Formats: sequence, C-alpha cells, structure tokens
Amino acid sequence: MDTILVIDGDLAVQRALRRTFADSRFAVAEARDCRSAVQIFDTIAPRVVIMEMLLPGGCGADLCRLIRSKSSTVPIIVLSSDCDEVDKVLLLELGADDYVTKPFSPRELLARVRAAFRRLERPSLLSDQFTFDGVAVNFQSMELSRLGRSVHVTTREFNILQYFVQNQGRVISDLEFLNQVWKNRRHPNIRTIKTHILHLRQKLESNPKKPTHFRTVPRFGYKFIA
Repeated sequence: MDTILVIDGDLAVQRALRRTFADSRFAVAEARDCRSAVQIFDTIAPRVVIMEMLLPGGCGADLCRLIRSKSSTVPIIVLSSDCDEVDKVLLLELGADDYVTKPFSPRELLARVRAAFRRLERPSLLSDQFTFDGVAVNFQSMELSRLGRSVHVTTREFNILQYFVQNQGRVISDLEFLNQVWKNRRHPNIRTIKTHILHLRQKLESNPKKPTHFRTVPRFGYKFIA
C-alpha cells in the first residue's frame, strides 16, 4: 500500500485527509511539525508529501527545500490559504510540484495525488509520431504540420505541446508547467504560460476562440484532449 505523508498542524485537516485517503486505500502518516516530519520521511520514504507551509516555527519553506534535497522525485503538494502569482513562483523555487488552496475539496486533492502517482509511473519516452485533428507531430525531428502544411512553433511551445501529449486528459496547473517545462531556467510570469498556450491554439485549433483540444479548466489550469 502506498503511503502519503501529511504535514499539517491543524488536527481537523489531518482527520479530513485521513478519511479521504483511507477510503481510497492509501496509507497515511502524519506529522504536525518539521522535526517529526523529517524523522517520518526518513523512516518510511513516502510516495507523496502533502504539506502546509505555515508550520509551527515558520519552518515550512525550509522543510520543503529539505525534502526536495532528499528526493528529487517525490511529489510535494502544498496546501495553501491563497496562491497568487508570486506565491506560485515561490513554491516552484522551494521545490513543490503542485498546490491546492484551502478550503479544499477532498475529491480534488485525491485527484491531484492520483495524478502525481501517474506521473511517477509514466514511461519517460513518447512515440516519435503523434497525430490529432489534422495535426501531425514528430517529436524526434521536432517537426509539426497541420492539414499538410508545416507549422512553425517555438522551442518552448513545442515543449508545452509535448508535455500536454504526455498528460492527455489530465488537468495541469500553472505551477506544474513552471516546474516541468521551464524547470530550473529563469521562471516566467504566470501570464507567459497563458500566452504560450494561446499561441498553440492559434496555430493548431480549428477555432482558437473555442478550443476543443487545448482547454482551460477555470481555477485549476489546462487540459489537452486529442
């Protein structure tokens, strides 16, 4: 059984998460402060970490960095009372993978956790060729065409398209795009992501104003449907 480490000083939140994950057949380990969180993390090696940043002693940011230094792959999902654009970039710099704002829907959080598991288990290689709605993509040669005509996309747009294809049908947050596509390069303004996706719609959608493939999911991010 996969174990999720929940780090939150709020007992009510811990109880809610314990019920949510127990009903979904996940094991839950709990910590209320940074010291116990580190001890538990080192002991059980959880598959996913869910943590509140506002922990006793103000150590949440340092703990997030420490967990990321101990494991480059374990997904870290942050619970936050608010997440504006500045906070999203800060979370990325701390090593977080995703965030859920409080008050949160247990079903939404469960969906984020399951998505994190799928990313861990997803094969790293794509097929060289991918087609949808008259669009043909060659990931090996980085060539793209629509209705038989070559389409120019920037390297960043191509990388976003590739990540969309790797995660078809799943909602991808701004923070995840920053973490997975921009990675350790200079972080853009969140609006830059919106602009890149707008460009993909203009180049690849039949009706960019009513996209059927590159969809916006209000409050949560974007989703690609082939």
